Amino acid sequence: MSHSPDHHRHNHVPANTSGKSLLWSTFLNLFISVAEIIGGLVSNSLALISDALHNLGDTSALFIAYVANIISRKKYSPKKTFGYKRVEILAALFNALILLVIIVYLFIEAYKRIGNPQPVKGLIMFAVAVVGLLANLISVFLLKKHSGDNLNIKAAYLHLLGDTISSVIVIVSAVLIHFFSIYWIDPLVTILLGIYLMKETFSIIRETLDILMQSTPPGLDLTRVKAELELLPEIDNIHHVHAWNLNDQEIHFECHIDLKTDIRISETGNIKTQINDILVNKFGITHVTIQYEYNCCGDKNLIHNN
Repeated sequence: MSHSPDHHRHNHVPANTSGKSLLWSTFLNLFISVAEIIGGLVSNSLALISDALHNLGDTSALFIAYVANIISRKKYSPKKTFGYKRVEILAALFNALILLVIIVYLFIEAYKRIGNPQPVKGLIMFAVAVVGLLANLISVFLLKKHSGDNLNIKAAYLHLLGDTISSVIVIVSAVLIHFFSIYWIDPLVTILLGIYLMKETFSIIRETLDILMQSTPPGLDLTRVKAELELLPEIDNIHHVHAWNLNDQEIHFECHIDLKTDIRISETGNIKTQINDILVNKFGITHVTIQYEYNCCGDKNLIHNN
């Protein structure tokens, strides 16, 4: 069996940049949450209170993301041979589930108010929402450059992006309430925000579950991988293939390779180099484990069925 070294094509952001951005965003979100809860109670705005609860959920999400970001960088050990990288995936899933619970709560509260609209102090609602928008914009700016680094930070970034959009909608609602007394806009905005956030949340949940279930990474065609490798003159057959994501960046791949001739193990070095080049450059696979064989495996199917 041959185990090739990792071929990291991604530039990981140091903890002192993405980590600090997450921490600053946490503090800003906590400030927004407190301000909006007070403003929502004073103005009697469900939209503002719902936005505050959403922000409070995001505050905890950002802090969890920050902690996960630190833990994920811990070194490999004999007990944790894959390291702690999946902590970020678990954090992303946990954050998405928290957000889902908040959304359901907001739907229930909005439904109650649609049939019974209540007066709202639009001016106070407007002032608090503007403060929230400014703080959200700063947080979005801090995390935007890191949002593509991994799924954990992406989930946190989506939380903040949703907050920013919701702040804009709350501001528009406050204007309509203040000048035209359209109180039903308050629960309506809450429902619309919930629908948007639910869509984004399910996307994160689906992606994290795929990784935790060790599904084949999206966009990776194993049949094409097999065909490419079998073009090498030394290889007769590729079978028992497995491919999965350790996290949203690192793809692991393992397979059995049936060679055309019964060569020495020392002669497989050149084959391994060619295989690694194909897998890294054509498929973005960063970690490869190979079991060499010579006409000794009865099951030559691409996927092994027990």
